[in-house]
Amino acid sequence: MAGKGTPATALLTKQGVEHRLHSYTHGSGQAYGPEAAELLGLDPARVFKTLVAEVDGTLTVGIVPVLATLDLKALAAAVAGKRAKMADVALAERATGYVAGGISPLGQRKRLPTVLDATADGLETLFCSAGRRGLEVEVAPRDLARLTGARLAPIAAFS
Repeated sequence: MAGKGTPATALLTKQGVEHRLHSYTHGSGQAYGPEAAELLGLDPARVFKTLVAEVDGTLTVGIVPVLATLDLKALAAAVAGKRAKMADVALAERATGYVAGGISPLGQRKRLPTVLDATADGLETLFCSAGRRGLEVEVAPRDLARLTGARLAPIAAFS
């Protein structure tokens, strides 16, 4: 792992948080989250994606299972906001310091308000981006919430 760290892995190591890294080769054309679940042989309910939205003009992070979509109204409500829309990709990349498809909720350039979907609460560990496409980190939801300042709320919409 030497020389291949990310701000997310650096934060986990510095904080002494137990975690495991899992890498895979990203193909083309498939969404990152479902692809990670498939290629790593994981239950998609345990693989979460990090999405950046704007709530009343403030960039806000929503972390939801890969098989769900982010419920923007629920995200706004979770942070006591009124309106939410997905953030512009370039804006999300600048604020987090990561590229789309590799945005980690951990180690972001600027600490943004963060909401973790309530389904994470029952899990021993979950998987989320470690800050690079093709690199997932397995971490306890309570550690993820603590390090990001996330609150838990039902923000995922399952179709």
